[in-house]
Amino acid sequence: MCCLFVFILFIPCVGSQALMKLSLQTGATVTIPCRYDRKHITHKKYWCYNDHSTFSSCKIQAYANETMERVTVTDNPAESFFTVTLKDLQTENTGWYWCAVEIYGADVSEGLQITVKADPDLSVRESRVRGEERGSVTVQCLYSAAYQNTQKWWCRFKDRQCWTFRKTETSQDPSVQLSDDGNSSFSVMMSGLKKSDAGWYWCSAGDLQVPVHISVTDSPPVPTTTHQINTYIEPVQFCIADN
Repeated sequence: MCCLFVFILFIPCVGSQALMKLSLQTGATVTIPCRYDRKHITHKKYWCYNDHSTFSSCKIQAYANETMERVTVTDNPAESFFTVTLKDLQTENTGWYWCAVEIYGADVSEGLQITVKADPDLSVRESRVRGEERGSVTVQCLYSAAYQNTQKWWCRFKDRQCWTFRKTETSQDPSVQLSDDGNSSFSVMMSGLKKSDAGWYWCSAGDLQVPVHISVTDSPPVPTTTHQINTYIEPVQFCIADN
């Protein structure tokens, strides 16, 4: 018997300051968003790596708006974040990484622990999903047997707010629904999409996260119905009288 648990609770994202953990697949390409404070817009941003869990002496792999080997860093100052795209991931890429901003005296950083393997413990069917305004999108998140009994989350990157669920049939937020098959996947459906829903999200299970990007396009114009008016003109007969 398949049981579906409905997503109902909206709360601040817990543990947002903790080290994030990503389980990624070998050969995959992934894009990771990195936040920074608006006061640091003009500062240099970079992505760095270390083989142990300390930020000090980490090796810079690429600065913002440059590509170095399989790493591309792209700044988005209008929204105060930059993205890091990692291509063709291999098991040797497993390690500790940091989104960082260069500041005189003490750089600001946020750490991520990345594990790369053939069968990741958490993944998504599609990492980029597109929907139309007032329409809906569905994101399917896949997890391993080790994460069957862990809490599942759907978190918004820009304000670090998360939705989770309880085993109940009622929902406090009908625009966001999460269902878990209890076996290997859970799905998030966002309906009544608005332009403000576009952006980065985290699909989470237990202590793992996977980034997902939602795009919201304009809804198609409503077709106008035209009514054809048929006009019938009755023929007029003329009679000419003989003189």
